[in-house]
Amino acid sequence: MLLMRIQDYYAQDPVSEFAQQYTEDLIRRIDPLAGENHFYGSDPYQSIALFAPKQPNGTVLAFMHGGGWTNGYKEMMGYMAPAFTARGVMFASVGYRLAPMHPWPACFEDCATAMAWLVQNVAAKGGDPKRIFLGGRSAGGHLSSLLAVRRDWQARHGVPTDAIRGCIPVSGVYLFGEGSGLANRPRFLGPPEQKNEIAASPLLNIQGTPPPFFMARGENDFPHLIRQADDMMAALKKAATPVGLEVLPGCDHLGTGVPTGDPNSPWMAKAHAFMAAHAAR
Repeated sequence: MLLMRIQDYYAQDPVSEFAQQYTEDLIRRIDPLAGENHFYGSDPYQSIALFAPKQPNGTVLAFMHGGGWTNGYKEMMGYMAPAFTARGVMFASVGYRLAPMHPWPACFEDCATAMAWLVQNVAAKGGDPKRIFLGGRSAGGHLSSLLAVRRDWQARHGVPTDAIRGCIPVSGVYLFGEGSGLANRPRFLGPPEQKNEIAASPLLNIQGTPPPFFMARGENDFPHLIRQADDMMAALKKAATPVGLEVLPGCDHLGTGVPTGDPNSPWMAKAHAFMAAHAAR
């Protein structure tokens, strides 16, 4: 099945002025013929854009888009796929339901269900269900990290606890609530009285020893995200998780999307090296 068109989705919140041009550029770059659409649920947003390499090496990168948990389409991440598929890596851009229509934990549960779909189906496309890596940018960096550090969702979704070989978050959000530095409480967390900040914070949900992490953030990223990345790296090291942090030179928060799609960027070379080093059991 061809990738979905933007008009195939029901409306989401308007994009902020800050991200308007960036979002429009990514939408213009969508090639509906470049990948395949696969549903893992009944909602249009519960779907995966799968980009399979011509010569797969078995490794799968499941990547989650950003957009503040209220915006974004999985097809927007298609610009990243060629730099991975050219080197044999299957690139799966994961869609998920958005707030405020679908507050926490909808986005997390959707990404967990998408993981189950990948484990069950990638072999037919040349992927190895035992060589899956997670990644994401901004809100997607948050979701991928939370999936990687928590151990309380796999059994419910029929996913082996060791299915994730590593995590590659870019400009992720790792903490909500007190000490997070966020100017506003994200709407995806639902009503304040529900107090979902702890359950949604990767930094506060490191259970056991998570899989290896290759983190990245912009040199000129949001100050609170710079601090959160340092704190997350320290917490992962304390949990005996192999972890590295790449600072993307000259990049602000939106700018981190450039090197992550550039086949010749240092980040891309290190991401491939990271996956190659941790793909084998």
